Amino acid sequence: MFAAVDLPDEAAGARAREALGSSVRGRSLGRLREIAAWVASCQGTETPSPFARARAIVVAGNHAVAERGVSAFKPEATAVQVEELRAGGGPAHLVARLADCTLRLVDDFADAPHGAIDVEDAMAAEVFDRAVALGIEVADQEVDAGTDLIIPGDLGVGNTTVAAAVFGTLTYTEPVVAVGRGSGINDEVWKVKVAAVRDAMFRARGFRDNVPQVLRSVSAPDFVTLVALIAQAAVRRTPVLVDGAYVAVAAYVAEKLAPGTKRWLIAGQLSPEPCHAVCVQALDLTPVLALDMSTGQAAGAMLALPVINAAAELAGEELGGRRE
Repeated sequence: MFAAVDLPDEAAGARAREALGSSVRGRSLGRLREIAAWVASCQGTETPSPFARARAIVVAGNHAVAERGVSAFKPEATAVQVEELRAGGGPAHLVARLADCTLRLVDDFADAPHGAIDVEDAMAAEVFDRAVALGIEVADQEVDAGTDLIIPGDLGVGNTTVAAAVFGTLTYTEPVVAVGRGSGINDEVWKVKVAAVRDAMFRARGFRDNVPQVLRSVSAPDFVTLVALIAQAAVRRTPVLVDGAYVAVAAYVAEKLAPGTKRWLIAGQLSPEPCHAVCVQALDLTPVLALDMSTGQAAGAMLALPVINAAAELAGEELGGRRE
């Protein structure tokens, strides 16, 4: 499905880490030193530089399972938020401006809802193939245009329900453990959400080790697009800044389909969703920030971008100055 993933230049990262550790100022950077070393490895140089052309890519989706009442938002809120982003508004555009980052909305799957995963497949095989192709195409377009950091984001009512179903199926996690509060739901809505995830996982019980089949059955076309976007970015040797639960589960799946992807990832922030923390740990990532944000739209990850760039700038100044 994807070409082989070449690993970042981890020797360059190790040299940056060692050089920073040998100076008092470098040691004083704390976790910024590890972030700078990751940037150095992705850039293939001992002296990292801030990302100059970071790009948030918000992938919108519409899920029939949202009709079950699994969210604090009504299903029609997806269309409202998509229009808000199309018009240049919403949390994502605001944070993008603050983070000096550009934003792209991918709304190919935002209009018509796809299968209700508790009772039917999320998508037909041809839709799955189209979603994979879209994710690859978007990644290739961005890399070819000079994007040096991709920040995937999600938008859609019911997204954490889909994420919990995929996560629970692939990790053999019970629904009551996999399901979180998502948009801030109460106990009664949480029970409805657990039931939907339970039924989706039951449908996929016979093929849970077949990742593409699990995705066709209990994910969503926009989720598959995110998986392909993240995997293809790694194939193209372009780092990815991971946002919330939906994106974290997509990154977890991308690593399964394209081993080595995780070496190109950094976690921006941590949300309260159970599947988010487990997937981040499985990918050997430590979030830059812990904001408990569930806003989506890549907002939390974009807030981490200035910290990552500051780490690269501070390390670059220290290492560059030492060579002069």
